[in-house]
Amino acid sequence: MKNLVILGGGYGGIKVLTGLLGATLPEDLQITLVDKNPYHSYKTEFHTIVAGTAAETDVRISFPKHDQVNYEFGTVRQIDINNNKIYFQGRSIVLSYDYLVVALGCEDTYHGVEGAEEYTESVQSFSKARNAGLAVGNLNAYGKVSVVGAGLSGIEVASEIRESRPDVNIRLLDRGGSVLKAFDPKIQAHVADWFLKNDVEVLHHASVEYVEKDGVCNNGICYVNDVTVWTAGVQPHHLVRDLPFEKDRYNKVIVNKFFQVPKQEHIYVIGDNASSDFSPSGQLAGQQGEQVADILQAIFNNREPKEPREIKLRGTLGSLGKSDGFGSVFSQSLTGLLPRITKSGILWLQKRH
Repeated sequence: MKNLVILGGGYGGIKVLTGLLGATLPEDLQITLVDKNPYHSYKTEFHTIVAGTAAETDVRISFPKHDQVNYEFGTVRQIDINNNKIYFQGRSIVLSYDYLVVALGCEDTYHGVEGAEEYTESVQSFSKARNAGLAVGNLNAYGKVSVVGAGLSGIEVASEIRESRPDVNIRLLDRGGSVLKAFDPKIQAHVADWFLKNDVEVLHHASVEYVEKDGVCNNGICYVNDVTVWTAGVQPHHLVRDLPFEKDRYNKVIVNKFFQVPKQEHIYVIGDNASSDFSPSGQLAGQQGEQVADILQAIFNNREPKEPREIKLRGTLGSLGKSDGFGSVFSQSLTGLLPRITKSGILWLQKRH
């Protein structure tokens, strides 16, 4: 009996699983997927949970059922790579594996800012997005929200809250001189104009010094605040950071062309936890998951795996509420209703696939 354990049921892990289930599996293979939640969730839509503009059931879906697939729902305490075992918090169960896929996703990084972890809300997990949604939803009229970080997540959180709560005051703290500095100037201008028209205050060249329960201190000025949402960067999962593998300067595991850990080729690392030339994204994790599924399928059927094809990302789409958006698709910049509709269409297809 071969045991495959997949840690994480996000974009990468679910693609490994569904890729294998779409192929012919050997009868002696048993797959166990481990996740904190009993469902696959769409992290790119967590900003809607924060703003209260979507129900939880709109951004999650049940895991597939199969006779050769088991599920363990809980929080992993330790990955024991010396004995090929997985330990859980608060549970006596221990999983053994012959093959392991690490697809645990990312966590917030706070850059050493005092009070940031303690006093800010997050969108990096379903439960944290749910808590952020309660904090925003419970605000009184004219409450104050600060969003730290003006990347894709920060933009979507700020705009979605504005659409949901036109009564509250929203401030977006941007480290650079323009929002979405990695995007085309056309997109930057469109988003900046949207915030101006919708009364979202944007502070450029922000440098948050510390965060308190009731405020954010930036460049020597402390702003009174009710809710602070942190979207100012991510890092690999802490379990991965603790593993004794060679890592790059971002603490991501260096893998070979088959996404295997060198010298421990029964362990695969993908998504936000694997070193890559690309920025972390659900799209990247999904493509890597598909490729790992092909590699494992070959190995399980005693074939030599083919070298994975070059990853080619299709682009990035973002929303500004429910009727506006932006994106870069195949190097073409788009703004307005079309990219927003396209993003909704992709989510619709993902759910049904």
